[in-house]
Amino acid sequence: QVQLVESGGGTVQAGGSLRLSCVASGDIARTCVGWFRQAPGKEREGVATISPGGATYYADSVKGRFTISQDNDVNTLYLQMNSLKPEDTAMYYCAAGPGCEIRDFHYWGQGTQVTVSS
Repeated sequence: QVQLVESGGGTVQAGGSLRLSCVASGDIARTCVGWFRQAPGKEREGVATISPGGATYYADSVKGRFTISQDNDVNTLYLQMNSLKPEDTAMYYCAAGPGCEIRDFHYWGQGTQVTVSS
């Protein structure tokens, strides 16, 4: 069973930066991994993913501001978030699975809160 633990969330002013980390209990090199977020009263949405082949995908709302990366040597996934906006406020979750469509993400972390103040 794959276990994922996020960290790095917090409160930051608009325009600031945060880096989220997600440590996996197992090898994530051959899985699709990604970040999702959910704001109160809203549906969970995909933020960014990396395929097993290394292809990256970003939601239009975060392109140019967020960067997803992974370090397989330490089984860790990262999300560098720059130029944060209040609308980025949400619980952020890392996830992993055999594919990169939403239905393919079988393993989820507990989430880390990101709050961006005006």
